[in-house]
Amino acid sequence: MTDRTTRHNRRIHATSLGLTKLADGLIDPKLVLAWLMTALGAPAAMIGLLVPIREAGALLPQLFISGRIRATEAARHVWAMGSAVQGLAAGGIALAVLLLQGPVAGGAILACLAVLALARSVCSASYKHVLGKTVPKSERGQTTGLAGSLSAVGILGFAAILAFGPGPSLPLIAGAVALAAGLWLLAAANFTRLDEPAKAQAEDTEPLAAMRENLGLLKTEPQLRAFILTRGLLIATALAPPFVVTLSAASLDRLGWMVAASALAALVSAWVWGWLSDRSSRKVLALAGLLAALTLAGVALAGRDAPGAVSAALLFLLMIAHQGVRLGRSTHLTDMADAGSRAGFTAVSNTVIGVLLLLGGLYGAVAGLFGTVAVIWIFAAQSLLGARAALRLREVQRQ
Repeated sequence: MTDRTTRHNRRIHATSLGLTKLADGLIDPKLVLAWLMTALGAPAAMIGLLVPIREAGALLPQLFISGRIRATEAARHVWAMGSAVQGLAAGGIALAVLLLQGPVAGGAILACLAVLALARSVCSASYKHVLGKTVPKSERGQTTGLAGSLSAVGILGFAAILAFGPGPSLPLIAGAVALAAGLWLLAAANFTRLDEPAKAQAEDTEPLAAMRENLGLLKTEPQLRAFILTRGLLIATALAPPFVVTLSAASLDRLGWMVAASALAALVSAWVWGWLSDRSSRKVLALAGLLAALTLAGVALAGRDAPGAVSAALLFLLMIAHQGVRLGRSTHLTDMADAGSRAGFTAVSNTVIGVLLLLGGLYGAVAGLFGTVAVIWIFAAQSLLGARAALRLREVQRQ
């Protein structure tokens, strides 16, 4: 691969991934869609399904589709198709917001979100496969980190409008969701311009056969098991933010400020985490886990009486740690696997994590029995164990 081709591919990756990350921020189920469904009068039970549908729908199907993706000569078209379908589903959400009310609107939004999540699973299963074929190992983390930083600028602008403007309203949020739909469609068109080697990596397999083959990797690949253990422990950084916001509700009760904390964290840390991941992704996972553990311990000690500025700073640090986990795990998995096993490794890892995220609803029951602070202490301990597990991973950036 020539330097010119590498530069071209990096630009395509950074642009397309940045557009989709911006779209993700504009329809964040934990914040934006939850606010929308509340404003539309959807039942609380429907609102509680937003995150499970989004996360499980995006992860669980990958076990069945990775075999077909490995057999695809031009996997960039698979990713582009998934991005386009996400755009159409987001457009459906925007229409539901403008035309429907109550449980009917909630049901329509959940149905569109399910379609979006399934399409996202196609993108997730194919992306690392395409990234491994089109960008050299030493530049992958920087490329995805750059995309995160670029998208964060746009999300921060959206947060500023919400925080300093007239406040969130149905027309404004519907417009943001419609913009997200357009961004996914634009990213799909742009991604087809990648210079991808037209070479299939494996023969096509039936979904059930692919599932058995992929699950077999858990028996034969000890490093994959170690990686899944580390990633499983570090999902605390993804599950903790809603509990942190709940604990700090008095100071962080505005949608704009919550979106801003997440976007600013990505802006200031994504490229740095990506650069560090290209040197040692396992150390990035360990450092991010340690930062999350210390931050969550600070949240638990501060409790509900923490000043607004302290609560905002702690949420910001937690989102920085989450960015490190996301970029570290993505780079580690891509560099750990070769071209033939990358899609299978991704599918198995994402499927196991999808199941764990579904079980994450049990933390809500723990909070109901023992309080939010107890759950945050559990997340802190889990993050610390994840940091320790990360140090036991192999240095995959070394040949």
